[in-house]
Amino acid sequence: MTNETNPRLDFFRSQIGQQMTKSPSGLGRWLNGKLVDIQSNAMVVEFVVREDMTNPMMTLHGGAAASIMDDIVGMLVFTLGREYAYTSVNLNCDFLNAARVGDVLTARAEVIRAGKNVIHCEARITNADQKIIAKCSTNLIQTSMKLAF
Repeated sequence: MTNETNPRLDFFRSQIGQQMTKSPSGLGRWLNGKLVDIQSNAMVVEFVVREDMTNPMMTLHGGAAASIMDDIVGMLVFTLGREYAYTSVNLNCDFLNAARVGDVLTARAEVIRAGKNVIHCEARITNADQKIIAKCSTNLIQTSMKLAF
């Protein structure tokens, strides 16, 4: 664990091992992952595939996979402690393997480059066998919205 800290990172560190029912993201609360680890530039969250996250083939919907990755990247950028909010400007996803109801998935997000105005991140979702279910690269841009917390 790094020595870097700020109130947002400290909050997320206090949530390790818990379901993300206190996430500042409504979507994150619906996804209901369990925070496994958070560092100053990376986070790991576990998700259980539920029926309401699937497509008609009963596999993880691509939109749900994209939502998982976008949400954990957004939370990770939030924990950087920046003065202004950031928002995604793109999310380039690859869907590589299926996940089914009941599967426990591990989602990892990492900051690749944190510039002043644009932050580049990558995320991937793997299953228990370490097969990559989905992966993405994304850029987030600074907004004009100041963050209170």
